[in-house]
Amino acid sequence: MNLSSKNTEQSNRMAFRNKKTIQLQCLIICLSLLSSLLPAIAQESTNDWWKRTTVYQIYPRSFYDSNGDGIGDLRGIIQKLDYIKELGYETIWISPFFMSPQRDFGYDISDYYLVAPVYGDSAICDQLIREIHLRKMKIIFDLVMNHTSDEHPWFKESTLSNKNNKSDWYVWKDGKGKKGTRPPNNWKSMVGGSGWHYNKERKQFYWASFLSFQPDLNYRNKDVKKAMLDVTRYWAEKGVDGFRLDIFNAIYEDSTFSNNPFSFKIIPDEENPDGFFQKAKYNINNIQSFEFATELRKNIDQTGNKYLIGEVFGDANILKKYCNYNGKPGLNSVFLFKTLGTTFKAREYRKLVSLFEKNFEAPFIPTYVFSNHDRKRSISRLKNDINKAKLLALFQFTVRGIPFTYYGEELGIPQTNIALKKGKDPMAKRYKRLPQFLANMSKEAINRDGCRTPMLWNNEKNAGFTKGNDPWLPVTEQYEKLNAEKQNSDSTSLLTFYKKLLALRKSIPALYSGELKIAEEYCTSKIFAFYRILERDKYLVVLNMSTQSIKLELPKAETLLLLNSSNINKLDSYGGLVLKLE
Repeated sequence: MNLSSKNTEQSNRMAFRNKKTIQLQCLIICLSLLSSLLPAIAQESTNDWWKRTTVYQIYPRSFYDSNGDGIGDLRGIIQKLDYIKELGYETIWISPFFMSPQRDFGYDISDYYLVAPVYGDSAICDQLIREIHLRKMKIIFDLVMNHTSDEHPWFKESTLSNKNNKSDWYVWKDGKGKKGTRPPNNWKSMVGGSGWHYNKERKQFYWASFLSFQPDLNYRNKDVKKAMLDVTRYWAEKGVDGFRLDIFNAIYEDSTFSNNPFSFKIIPDEENPDGFFQKAKYNINNIQSFEFATELRKNIDQTGNKYLIGEVFGDANILKKYCNYNGKPGLNSVFLFKTLGTTFKAREYRKLVSLFEKNFEAPFIPTYVFSNHDRKRSISRLKNDINKAKLLALFQFTVRGIPFTYYGEELGIPQTNIALKKGKDPMAKRYKRLPQFLANMSKEAINRDGCRTPMLWNNEKNAGFTKGNDPWLPVTEQYEKLNAEKQNSDSTSLLTFYKKLLALRKSIPALYSGELKIAEEYCTSKIFAFYRILERDKYLVVLNMSTQSIKLELPKAETLLLLNSSNINKLDSYGGLVLKLE
């Protein structure tokens, strides 16, 4: 081989090695980029954890009393976390336990950073967050951003004069009339009567959307907005996974303070906040409240993958604006309280689901709630029919949406009828002069004590809620029959059925992530049916929402669950089933 040939061969070898080196380097770079993207991909898959979750609401005052004073507390919640975990829930929402004079049992906050001594202290709160996370669960705090207690230091300072550092932290207005003692306008509060309250010290009126001792914060003051955003960041950075936002639709009022127009509507409802003979045009669902939802979202996103759900009222178009306004993401979801007033009939539930699917299509998601700390207990709406309660649960945990369970709902704890004159609820005290028979006729309980009675743990005194003599509210009389310990050992109980449903939902991705399609071919005036579909997996849910037995002709499928029936081809009264289609 001559020198020229050797040089050529050597050059080719070097070129080949360089090419391989470049290819190897490119491969390393690609693998490096891919490895850097994997966490982002994994994060993307977990960003919507709240869409897949199941939520259990605790009213801390009534869940479990650890020290015998008759009032539930945070240590009591910690001691009962395994109960919730074993049920199968993935997220816990806890009603307020911040520092408060307890006139509205925590919804009147006097310090957003401290725990009310009746519930525990900061160290116990930190432990609660840790213990929930150790169980691979999420925790949501109930946050009242609209108002504070009138005993909050901010409000106390604000009342001193109209020229101090906190003078503009609340919504103050001069009154009308020669002496300025008439309300600034005709706005009604959410509970009826004028929402304006005269303060003799400042000689002005302050606005309260709810009760008189809960003055509304003024979010047009930048310092107020910053202070409240700081509160959310503080708790989010301590590990709280999200917030339920109390009466969020009242955050902003119209800056003109114009009188609300007249309306013939007497009682506000879930879809229409108008009531007490006026339209809530200027004090509810202000455009700036929608904008603030996007601002809050942006702020909270800086602390991690958190969840925001709002208590808001209005029609679907209004509610959706809280989730996305002018193309900007806002709250992750809102409560859809239309569920509470929907008659337990197949056609009504079909309409309900159709409406939610139309207005909260993906990437939005509906919420399904049938009880809470303000509303009549679900089982009482169903006339204490356990079979109905099971069918309702089957619907709630298989339909596309986020299911919320109020403590004791899984046991069928009924509404307790507590007379207005004996009520501890400030709403009961407000209406204590109302004849009791009229209160009993109300669609919703005026005295909210009735849905807040102690959790039923066992057959012991006070249903095991407290080792003290006097629980803060009376224990349900049926506690010997309905308690958790008894139902846990009963294969036919409501509690056992909840466990079965939660396990089923968790095992089938289509039930928590799939699309929903109404099974028109099976729907009748008595039957409501729908499909849950995820990629190639398809499931059929059929609910017989009547007292009659219904014959069915179903496709070949695997039966995953059969309720109140012995044969999938004949659903008995309030029977239901879940099938995996071939």
